[in-house]
Amino acid sequence: MDIILVPGFWLDASSWEEVTPPLVAAGHAVHPLTLPGLESVDSDRAGIGLRTHIDAVAQKVDSLEGKVILVGHSGGGAIIHGVADSRPDRVAHTIYVDSGPLGEGGVINDELPDDGDEIPLPPWEAFEDEDLIDLTDPLKEAFRARAIPEPKGVAVEQQHLHDVRRYDVPATIIACQFPSSLLKEWIDAGHPFTAELARIRDVHYIDLPTGHWPQFTKPKELGEAILTAVRRNE
Repeated sequence: MDIILVPGFWLDASSWEEVTPPLVAAGHAVHPLTLPGLESVDSDRAGIGLRTHIDAVAQKVDSLEGKVILVGHSGGGAIIHGVADSRPDRVAHTIYVDSGPLGEGGVINDELPDDGDEIPLPPWEAFEDEDLIDLTDPLKEAFRARAIPEPKGVAVEQQHLHDVRRYDVPATIIACQFPSSLLKEWIDAGHPFTAELARIRDVHYIDLPTGHWPQFTKPKELGEAILTAVRRNE
């Protein structure tokens, strides 16, 4: 199966390198992506928005044969949901890593401090304690050394969706910061954060307790969790 891996903010394709071995060993073709504007710290990030990233992933889907599985971490969840909306007949499964689908009119995060056309990785003090669970000082240093400024437009541009068949695409939530039990409570309570997730007809949950960056804090376990989700298609 072709598995497309979409990183979250400040990260490129290499952020998945410790996650993919279980998927490759199981015979899957993995396609970790570096999205437009994230090629290097010197890349031009002007004019790049959420739709730019959705279209880039959709183009990758179009380059492959048959159905694909999409994996999105953090802000990458909004992107893969947009692709499921654009290509509902090509996406077999969406897997959200500490993330979820972003509904019509939503933005990923319009509160991050920007520097012109880009959003640098903020200081660690700007994050919640839950974000940083298991992210040791050496991991923080390694993360900051590899971090690439995120195009501002990706964070603030509204999501626009058009095809309700996106709700027929099976989804898996790999819950890290917030346990699946809490996400289900939010769905039952009608919380806006989970409104779009509540509309998906087939959702499975896998708990992987850690902080917001399991590809660094628990990469082997994340790879196994993704593989478990992928096997739902077999």
